[in-house]
Amino acid sequence: MNGITKFGLAASTALILAACGSSSNSNDNDTGVTPPPPPPPAASTFVRVHHSVADAPDVNVLVDGSAVLEAVPYGASFGVLELDEGAYDLQVDGILPDGNTAAVITADGVELEGDTRYEVFAVGKVADETIAPLIIANPVSDIADGNFRIQVLHAAPDAPAVDVYLTAPDAVLADEAAAATLEFGDYTGQLDVPAGEYRVRVTVAGDPAAVAFDSGALEFAAGADLVVAAVTNTGTGESPVMLQVADGEGAAIVADANAGAHIRVVHASADAPAVDVTVNNAAEPAISNLAFKEFTGFIELPAGEYLVDVAAAGGTPVVLDDIPLPLNAGESFSVYAVGALGDSSLTLALVDDLARSIATAAQVQIVHASPSAGPVDIYVTASDDISAADPVFTAVPFDSASLASTGYVALTPGDYVVTVTPTGTKDAAIGPVSLSLVGGGVYTAVAVDADGGGLLPQLILMDDFVAAQ
Repeated sequence: MNGITKFGLAASTALILAACGSSSNSNDNDTGVTPPPPPPPAASTFVRVHHSVADAPDVNVLVDGSAVLEAVPYGASFGVLELDEGAYDLQVDGILPDGNTAAVITADGVELEGDTRYEVFAVGKVADETIAPLIIANPVSDIADGNFRIQVLHAAPDAPAVDVYLTAPDAVLADEAAAATLEFGDYTGQLDVPAGEYRVRVTVAGDPAAVAFDSGALEFAAGADLVVAAVTNTGTGESPVMLQVADGEGAAIVADANAGAHIRVVHASADAPAVDVTVNNAAEPAISNLAFKEFTGFIELPAGEYLVDVAAAGGTPVVLDDIPLPLNAGESFSVYAVGALGDSSLTLALVDDLARSIATAAQVQIVHASPSAGPVDIYVTASDDISAADPVFTAVPFDSASLASTGYVALTPGDYVVTVTPTGTKDAAIGPVSLSLVGGGVYTAVAVDADGGGLLPQLILMDDFVAAQ
């Protein structure tokens, strides 16, 4: 097997005794006593861990109280651990925003047999306290030449019972038999299949026309030993699931072939009028009369190359003409109209907005889109007094071509005060602003100029800031 890591255990008593028996003392020879042979070495057992809980934070995995895997993210599958067969205490700890951990799964005295590989999945949801281990045991065996091996698990708690099809790419589902029908927590046996090009489709159970997931054509190499979990889709597209494909070395996420990109448009230019946004030189704008500090919801577009025009509301004058916008499947980001119209610095800038809701954390992103503010320090504190506080972010610059963002920072749910100051000072340029943040929330705040331009800057609040109102 590929990617096997031997988990070191303490030296056995037998080895210690054997070392002692190597003494030159000849008493045993004098009495004719022959030492017993050492016991045979313990057979190996194999364990692979998969993080499949969409609303859980990164986790640590412990075996007998010692961490063997650290900071495992959602959708990850790690290499195979090799252990001596026997009983083990297994534990999964969620990593909280303050760096502390909380045990979310404990399984004591788990008997792991020799010549067996165990797939240990964390499944369920943190929000409703259904997170639990799901352990699949498979005997270790060779894969026949020219074949690959696949095993499929339904690990998406909110998805209904499904039929899973593994077919030729151009096969008509109505003419095919489902490889398996699975409810949440069900899994297939191991299936050895000739290597080649296949297509994985997931439908509502009993209805081949109701396709919920389509992988498109995938190439499966000979010798591949795959465990495929249908997990909750945290990316783009309408499919309720994506595939977590573990190959012994790690995992790849396969999104629905029809998933596009999510974008939203934010008007962050203080001296620009309300604007129309046109895509690919269409006759009508895609977005009309978007005023300063306004923003759209997320819009899904097919992957591809786009041209974007920005004009004053009504269509003239055009202030940004044929700006290229490449969209890749699975991406989610905001397009900011930023800079100043008066000095011809107005442009479009992109900020990544792909954030997964985590039940144990509030995730906050702050974007610097205020050209008049210059570099800033950002404080996130328990009160409005920052006199003795250190900034969480220092010298965050303004750059219209590549907007600076803090990224999504995980915070313990609760009440906070955000203050933005010119770098190196305690003089508030924005705030103090009181924020109440809840677990599972995703929040974005954008620093922009005052209406019409200049100081003092202000905040645009988006995402769950708006949903909570």
